[in-house]
Amino acid sequence: VQLQASGGGLVQAGGSLRLSCAASGRSVSSYAMGWFRQAPGKEREFVSAIGWRGGITYYTDSVKGRFTISRDNAKNTVYLQMNSLKPEDTAVYYCAIDRSIYNSGRTHLMADRNYDYWGQGTLVTVSS
Repeated sequence: VQLQASGGGLVQAGGSLRLSCAASGRSVSSYAMGWFRQAPGKEREFVSAIGWRGGITYYTDSVKGRFTISRDNAKNTVYLQMNSLKPEDTAVYYCAIDRSIYNSGRTHLMADRNYDYWGQGTLVTVSS
């Protein structure tokens, strides 16, 4: 399985970006997917996840109300719409596939150890 993340770039504070993560090699429709990010000098952190059916979503507190995760199983793709971006959102954003099929548990999906395939990351830089 390969994940290709795209959509990152440089944006001013208050702006928007839409990240995409396209999977190839197998269907991901039965798997939850997540977005994580890693800022310079910091550990990787959970950003958002979406259950395998798409109806369940989770967000870290700092992005609630600003970011929206969605998926299109027909396209084998997950998205992260990021609005009202802040300089503290600057990071490399990674998408990943849950290692467990049909899992939508919040605690499970917030832990990066529960994902077994990762994209290469896409850099988001928010200027003040």
